[in-house]
Amino acid sequence: MKVLLMGTGGADGVPALYGDDRVSCYAREHGGKDIRTRSAALIDLEIKLDLGPDTLAQVQRQGIDAREWSAVFFTHSDEDHLCLSEIQYGMFPFVECEKLEYTIYGNSLVCELIRHRYPEWPIDLVELSAYRSVQHEEYLVTPIRATHKGDEECHNFIVERDGRRFLYATDTGFYQQEVFDFLAGKQIHAMVVECSDGFAKTPYNGHMDLAQCVELVHRLRNDGALASNAQVFTTHHAAGGNATYAELEDALRPHEIVAGYDGLSFEV
Repeated sequence: MKVLLMGTGGADGVPALYGDDRVSCYAREHGGKDIRTRSAALIDLEIKLDLGPDTLAQVQRQGIDAREWSAVFFTHSDEDHLCLSEIQYGMFPFVECEKLEYTIYGNSLVCELIRHRYPEWPIDLVELSAYRSVQHEEYLVTPIRATHKGDEECHNFIVERDGRRFLYATDTGFYQQEVFDFLAGKQIHAMVVECSDGFAKTPYNGHMDLAQCVELVHRLRNDGALASNAQVFTTHHAAGGNATYAELEDALRPHEIVAGYDGLSFEV
């Protein structure tokens, strides 16, 4: 599998839209890897993970053809991950398609919101539950429970193909014990994990700072959830985390974690 990180920013991106914090100011001045659009990923140019408000810009920047997508998997309903208005452009009258040409997978709330927005539109919706795998073409996808919102079952995803396993873990919070138990021994070959709060942990426990990110990855390695040579990359960085790309890179390198950035791609 080939994974592309289309976006690696938090809800307000980097630089934050109205942010006058140090990281936003640095990103405006220096650009490059410090510019972060809202988090999303793409597997084999076919399996889309989240569809946020920066999707059009990401597709244009990366030269991606969204007509090749066969599925979109939503992690949860927050608007930086589920931009309802973007779905309509895959159907008539915007294009000559009688139905949306990809399948949408999401939790019960995601499916409810899409049905409410498009009650008469022909959209294939598959409702997901934690730890219940679904087969999509040659991909086996298993949602696991993220510790992100108390009123919604948010998901991270294990994606398997041809004996290779990839874990997409954004908006995780620190995993509950049931998740560590489920992942133990899985021998996942690559992982993308959130590091939203960087050096500046907030009181909200639905995101992780750098120390928690390192702790979570260390525990997954010790439990055999990650294979011994598994690649680990970060995503969902917020400007409020008070960490530039170079600072994240330096802090994560000793832990064999790669600071993610928009446009990074790798093989699983």
